Amino acid sequence: MPLADAKQSDAPAKRERAHAGAVRVVAPARLHLGFLDLNGDLRRMFGSIGLAVDVPRTELVLKRSQTFKGEGPDHARALATLRKLADAYKLPAGYEVKVTSAIPAHAGLGSGTQMALAAGAALMTLEGIDHIPSRLGEMVNRGARSAIGMAAFEQGGFIVDGGRGELDRAPPILVRADFPPAWRALLVMDASTAGVHGEDETNAFAALPPLPADAAAHICRLVLMQLAPGLMEEDIAAFGDALTEIQKIVGNHFAGAQGGSPWTSPGVGRVVGALRAAGGVGIGQSSWGPTGFAFAPSQEIARRLYDSAIEVARREGLEILIAEGRNRGASVEKIANT
Repeated sequence: MPLADAKQSDAPAKRERAHAGAVRVVAPARLHLGFLDLNGDLRRMFGSIGLAVDVPRTELVLKRSQTFKGEGPDHARALATLRKLADAYKLPAGYEVKVTSAIPAHAGLGSGTQMALAAGAALMTLEGIDHIPSRLGEMVNRGARSAIGMAAFEQGGFIVDGGRGELDRAPPILVRADFPPAWRALLVMDASTAGVHGEDETNAFAALPPLPADAAAHICRLVLMQLAPGLMEEDIAAFGDALTEIQKIVGNHFAGAQGGSPWTSPGVGRVVGALRAAGGVGIGQSSWGPTGFAFAPSQEIARRLYDSAIEVARREGLEILIAEGRNRGASVEKIANT
C-alpha cells in the first residue's frame, strides 16, 4: 500500500479517536528454516520456510500522548514505525509506547518485522483504521525477501512463501499449516553475537553466487514431498531429516558470508551438535543466526535434550530455550488507559 494512498485514509482515524484508552500487542518470534530457490532462473528468488514460536516474543502497549516517547527494549524501532505511520495517515497527536519485552535484535528471529508490525497494528487499532498485516509490512519496508514474518504475525504456524517475483510486493504465502502441538523447538541463543543485517546483509546477498539449479530443485522437492507432509502427518523423523538436509545445502551456500562456516556462532554449532547427538532432529540456524535450533517430538523429550546440552551451552556462554509452535498470530487487544 503506497504511503500516498494511506494519506487518504485519515477520516476513519478521526472518527475513532474518541475510542479508548490503549492497545496491547503480543507478537511471536519466527524461525527462518531455509530458502527454496537462490538460483533465480525461474524469475523468482528466495522462497522462505518459516515457523512462528511462542518464545521469545515482543510485547508492547501503545497510548496517545502529546509527543512521541517510548521506553523499554528496542523501543526506538517502535517509535520509528509510529512516526512514519502517523505522518502517512496525518494523525494529529503523538504516541507513547512501552515495550515490556522484545525479541533479541539481529538474532535470526524476525525482531525488526515483529516490532514494526506490533507498533503498526497497535496504532491502527487505537485509531480505528482497517489494516492488513502484509500491506502494513510493506508500508514500513518489511518483506523485501520473505513474507514469513508478516504471515507469522497474522496467522502463526508453519509457513512457506513463494519468493519475490517481478511484482513489487511481498511474496505470496503458498503453505500455512498448524505446527503439531506436542512438538517442541529447542533454540540455542548467543547474546554476544549478531547475525548479518542491514547494509551488510544486502551486500552479502549481492555477493553470493547463484545456488545451482539442481540444488534449488532438490530443496523444493524436500519441502513438497518430505518436510511439509512430515509436519502434517506428525512424522517428526521425516520432517527432521528433510530440514537437516535443507539446512546443510543452504548453510554451505551461505558459509562464504559467515567466515567459512554454516554457523554464525561456532559455539551455537557445537551446542546444536550436542542436541543432535542426544536425539534432536531437524537441526540448523535461523536466517543469518546466531540462533540455532533442533526439534523434539514432546515436552518430555525436549527437556531431556535440554538437560543433556545445557552444561555445554553454559560453558559456551549460551542459552537454550524450549519453544512451542504458535498456531495463531499476534494478539491485539484494547485495554484501559494506564
